[in-house]
Amino acid sequence: MQNKLDKPLPWSEIDTVLLDMDGTLLDLGFDNFFWLEYLPKIYAEKNSLSLQQSKHFLAQSYGAIEGKLQWYCLDFWSERLKLDIAELKYSVREKVAFRPGALSFLKFIQQQNKQCLLATNAHPKSLEIKLLCADFHQYFDELVSSHQFGHPKEEIEFWRFLQRDYPFDPERTLFVDDSVKILKVAQQFGIGHLRAISQPDLNRATIDTTPFYAIHNFSKVISHAD
Repeated sequence: MQNKLDKPLPWSEIDTVLLDMDGTLLDLGFDNFFWLEYLPKIYAEKNSLSLQQSKHFLAQSYGAIEGKLQWYCLDFWSERLKLDIAELKYSVREKVAFRPGALSFLKFIQQQNKQCLLATNAHPKSLEIKLLCADFHQYFDELVSSHQFGHPKEEIEFWRFLQRDYPFDPERTLFVDDSVKILKVAQQFGIGHLRAISQPDLNRATIDTTPFYAIHNFSKVISHAD
């Protein structure tokens, strides 16, 4: 099904903006490259495996805990694979990049005087690396990692803890994320305005974001502002 793109947002009905990081503000190409290409190569070399064997083992390892907090935890993977994952991510940090219009969108939200929170599943060490390469902290009231709550965004508990610590009215909140699964949980919690990302990885094809409207380029969302 074709995505419904860049539908205007009713900014007069929005007080709080919650934004995901990887695949939303930042191109998911960095993370896909790291976990699917670079890490398998390093793991293969360390363990005398073929690249195919390494990819197969890691794919099984990822799939076993996908969507759980450990899946996003660099410390967990460092212990599991006996590699310094944070150091390895830092070594290819030059691939970190904003998605089209993302920085302009952050500046726009700041000018609108909306409460703005980063809501990411990224591990704090990963967040630190991203901030070194794509400075955006000044546009947010808070940078919130699901690791501080002990629950990923895929679990309703994350949303309860988020609202408890950073009060917001769900019905007057916009949340943007590249995961349809996470958006459905946010919808279940009562978030009133939801948008997906049509192309999280700029080197890959667009994804199906049904049933949510999608953003392709943040600049178009700004140009349609009421």
